[in-house]
Amino acid sequence: MPAAKLSLRKIREILRLRYGDPPRSHRDIAKSCNISPSTVGDTLQRFRLSSLPWPLPEALEDQALEAALYVTGPRNAEAEPPPPEPDWAEVHRELGHKGVTLSLLWEEYRKVHGSASYGYSWFCLNYRQWAKHIKVVMRQPHKFGEKAFVDYAGQTVPVIDPNTGEVRAAQVFVGVLDASNYTYAEASWSQDLPGWVTARAYVCLLWRGP
Repeated sequence: MPAAKLSLRKIREILRLRYGDPPRSHRDIAKSCNISPSTVGDTLQRFRLSSLPWPLPEALEDQALEAALYVTGPRNAEAEPPPPEPDWAEVHRELGHKGVTLSLLWEEYRKVHGSASYGYSWFCLNYRQWAKHIKVVMRQPHKFGEKAFVDYAGQTVPVIDPNTGEVRAAQVFVGVLDASNYTYAEASWSQDLPGWVTARAYVCLLWRGP
C-alpha cells in the first residue's frame, strides 16, 4: 500500500532535505518531518518516477506538483515500471548507524515497494557487490594470527530467568582474530574490569599458537 498523501509543504520539505547540501538520510528526514521512513521513501520514489527536475522550477504551482506525484485514476498494471534498485550509497550510510542492519533496511525498502520489491537475498548480494567498489581510504595490512580485536558490541541481549520470568540485559563481548573469520563471543552481566579481563583471557587461550 502506498503511503498516505502528504501536504505540499511537507513534500517540498522532504525534497529540500534529500537533495540539499548536504543530503539528509531517509531516517533523518523522517525524524525532521515527523513521518515514517517508508513515507519518505514513497515520496522520493514518486518524485524519481515523475518528470520533474531538481531544483523544482520557481513557477511550479502546488497543484502541478501534486498532479505529477499523485496520478489520479486507475493505473495499467502492465505499464507499471519495475521497482527501482535501492540507493546503495544511502544503504551504506544507514548501516553506519547503531542498530541498523541489512535486514532492517530491506524491510523498509519492501514497505515502500510492496510485494513487487526485490527479495532479501538479492538485496544483500547486490549491496555487497556494490560495496566491493568503495575506495579504501587507508590500508592496514595484518599478518594472520598476529592480533585480536576485542570490544563490547554495545547492544545488549535479553536473558529471561526461567523460574521467575525476570528479564536482564546481558552485555556481549566480541573478539575477532585479524585476517580471519574466527569470532569469539561471550555474554556477561556487566562490563566491569573482572569480566573484561576474563573475556580477554579466553580469547588469548583459544587463539594462542602451539
